[in-house]
Amino acid sequence: MRDRRMAWFGIARGAAAITLALGVATIFIFLSSETPWTALRYLLIGPLVTFRDTGISFNAQYLYQILAAMIPITFTGLAVTVMFSANQFNLAGEGCVLTGGFIGGILGVYLNINSGWHAVVAVLIATLACGLVMLIPALLKVKLGASEMVTSLMLNFILLNLVNHYLNFQFADRSKGATMTKPFQPTAIIPSLVPGNSKLTVGFIAAMAATALVAFFLYRTRWGYAIRMIGINESFALYSGMNVGGTIILSQVIGGMLSGMGGSLEVLGRYQTYLWRDLPGYGWVGITIAILAKNNPAFVPLAAFFIAYLNKGCLLMSTYCDVPVEMIDIIQAAIFLFFAAEQFLSGYRQKLVVKTTQEDLMKLDASLLNGGENHA
Repeated sequence: MRDRRMAWFGIARGAAAITLALGVATIFIFLSSETPWTALRYLLIGPLVTFRDTGISFNAQYLYQILAAMIPITFTGLAVTVMFSANQFNLAGEGCVLTGGFIGGILGVYLNINSGWHAVVAVLIATLACGLVMLIPALLKVKLGASEMVTSLMLNFILLNLVNHYLNFQFADRSKGATMTKPFQPTAIIPSLVPGNSKLTVGFIAAMAATALVAFFLYRTRWGYAIRMIGINESFALYSGMNVGGTIILSQVIGGMLSGMGGSLEVLGRYQTYLWRDLPGYGWVGITIAILAKNNPAFVPLAAFFIAYLNKGCLLMSTYCDVPVEMIDIIQAAIFLFFAAEQFLSGYRQKLVVKTTQEDLMKLDASLLNGGENHA
């Protein structure tokens, strides 16, 4: 009974946080727009429909675009979920997305495999490389006690400058007017799932498979159990004989691998050439998604869909109304604020715990009383 009520409370708390965040966004829309009702229509239902003079019709292409936008942020959300489960506030997922995309893109240009395995090999190499990259903050944390938040945050900008250096001076196609690589080989491009829509690729299936694997790993294996126990109480895990240092390293390496895989799938699936020259932002969004999912990998795709839906709605608002596209940042910040606030609805939670405890005690007393009568 208690677990069920706490689960429903978590769902209700999340829904309340999202509702309040949307309420904050609505206030800003009314303050900044001359057509607030039209803007809200595009935000709330625009990502799935087309508005015509004759009425409203479902737009399948919009849905495909939302599902495609879920691919990289699902991977980064899973990455943050694994690291947060071990109580590791690692922020290098952003740099690993960039690095994974760059390595995957370079292999897509120069690796010669004339088969469908070209894309698979490129993605796997990028994934493993980003796992090795994430060893840097992990080892600094375990061996030297350095804050993984600081080292990982600085690592993002090191990776950004390394990628830009090699892109500018080693791999840039000088025949183009902008800085980018040569086109990917056709065998390296991630195939599309929907004919006529090149953005929704097989990467979506990979993201759903990764979700299932991460959920199984965290809740059905001893390594996942160790990660979660360290996140709950590192001192207890240490005294119980767990390899705390190795498990912390494992959680961060897995986070780097997931982020790198998401970046390589995004680059090889969405583009024809590598052209990222700045941090793409998917790693930061992954933090919001992990918070929305309450660190449960099974809920990460739902949170990713919600964020992708809002992104599409804000893009439509900025296109057809006078609301800036940066509104999504305000919404995400508000969601982060309400979800991160430990005291949000804490009074109601306390009352729920007290009520549930009282009911459990009454049931226990009744059971003992009936047992005593039967014995007599």
